[in-house]
Amino acid sequence: MILGGTTEATALANLMAERGLHGTVSFAGRVDRPRRQPLPQRVGGFGGVDGLTRYIRDRGITHLVDATHPFAAQMSRNAVHAAAEAGIPMLALTRPAWQPQPGDNWTHVPDISAAVRALDGPGRRVMLAVGRMHLDDFAPNPQHTYLLRLVDPPKTLPPFPQYNVVVDRGPFTVDGDRALMEQHGIELIVSKNAGGSGASAKLEAARALNLPVLMIDRPALPDRREVATPQEVLDWVAHAGTDLGV
Repeated sequence: MILGGTTEATALANLMAERGLHGTVSFAGRVDRPRRQPLPQRVGGFGGVDGLTRYIRDRGITHLVDATHPFAAQMSRNAVHAAAEAGIPMLALTRPAWQPQPGDNWTHVPDISAAVRALDGPGRRVMLAVGRMHLDDFAPNPQHTYLLRLVDPPKTLPPFPQYNVVVDRGPFTVDGDRALMEQHGIELIVSKNAGGSGASAKLEAARALNLPVLMIDRPALPDRREVATPQEVLDWVAHAGTDLGV
């Protein structure tokens, strides 16, 4: 089973389908229009570690692949513990974290709460690239004008008096992100360190425009084996001794 929701999960599902491997892709249900998958899919939570363990056992899952977003920390922790409880191998397919390049002006903070505290200052025009699930966390800083780029239109109004919403889905381009920042007069980018190429354009655009970036570091997770490509996942499946399914 693939815990999905990322471009890496979709790439893995496509490769599995091409190779004739059986599997299921699971989505948390936080995006209204998940990408179409070539494998069967399910949507929704499992009910914590116990629920995920039961699902693995009931469905005869032989391998568990955590290909969720790097900031889906609770799901990733549950996956580690449920795989151990069910006695099956687990692997994380995850994007390498972004690293600052020459010309970057990054300030690192450990989590969302620290990012909120870092914004306690005079009003600025801020590109808030943290996803809709965390918008309410930034309500204590209403002095800023926020640019919000979301996959789906917000179901409720953002908690800011001044904001602009752009509904779009990556991958994005450097030229497009630079034009977007210039159009909205952006002075600061707030970003999770998601890694990968689909959302890195904003960092290259920030570098070109000499804009500061408030970078939210990844959450700490239990020890687990990680790979960066779908092919490495298939190699792991073969090494684990069965090709019955994932």
